[in-house]
Amino acid sequence: MAKSRKIVWAILAVLVGASVLIWILVWRLDKTRNLEVIFFDVGQGDSIFIETPEGFQVLIDGGPDLTILDKLGKEMAFYDRTIDLVVLTHPDHDHIFGLLEVLKRYQIKNVLWTGVVKDTAEWKEWKGLIEGEGAEIIIAQAGQRIIYSSDIFFNILFPFENLEGQEVKDSNNTSVVLKLVFRDKAFLFTGDISQKIEEQLTDLNADILKVAHHGSKVSTGLEFLQAVSPEIAIISVGENQWGHPAQETLKNLEQSGIKVLITKELGDIAFSCRRTLKDSLKCSLSTSL
Repeated sequence: MAKSRKIVWAILAVLVGASVLIWILVWRLDKTRNLEVIFFDVGQGDSIFIETPEGFQVLIDGGPDLTILDKLGKEMAFYDRTIDLVVLTHPDHDHIFGLLEVLKRYQIKNVLWTGVVKDTAEWKEWKGLIEGEGAEIIIAQAGQRIIYSSDIFFNILFPFENLEGQEVKDSNNTSVVLKLVFRDKAFLFTGDISQKIEEQLTDLNADILKVAHHGSKVSTGLEFLQAVSPEIAIISVGENQWGHPAQETLKNLEQSGIKVLITKELGDIAFSCRRTLKDSLKCSLSTSL
């Protein structure tokens, strides 16, 4: 009798395990039908997670602490330990720090960054980690295109020249600027560039704009906003001593008729874009708060 009970419990355990696995697979299949773009709330910093309908995963920046690990744990299945592309826009603390631990815990297939040199302990650790990772290293330069499918790709808009090996003190204006295009929808990611760089960029039109430098007053000029003409602008910001987002920036956005979403107020800000039966796109917005 005891042996029979053990067999029954073993069978039940197998069935329960199989059911859990099936539901996980169904969840994953349903999730990857969409293009997911999530602006993580990582405090005073940037971190953006992207997953294409085909399942390619991209992480742009990692924020100023280890919050990114919890965020990725909620978005990626427990068995998924691979990220297809990590982008470091520039090696400032509030963009690079979280990526250091991501590199230690996940297998990274490709790394896109500028290759600039910054004399900090974080930069040195980053350089050592990506060299030991075995990932394909891509030095960002305007004109490059990263293609994921026939209708999903990144266009690199900045920097205009190869910056590998160049030493910088203020790396904000070396930030990688990239545009994600999915059919007729586009997301523009601007790092921490200032208006000086904004004024030089082309191919800017986008539906969603990641506002540069956490809404600093030195970024997001009116002419730039007119060129981008976004419906929605995201400001990734936390408690800070610099007054971000600046009133000047908020005024420019309001004057341009752009809806503003702020991570400090809304938590994670997620866009999910699905191909419809009429071969068009439908995007929905959600927040974690």
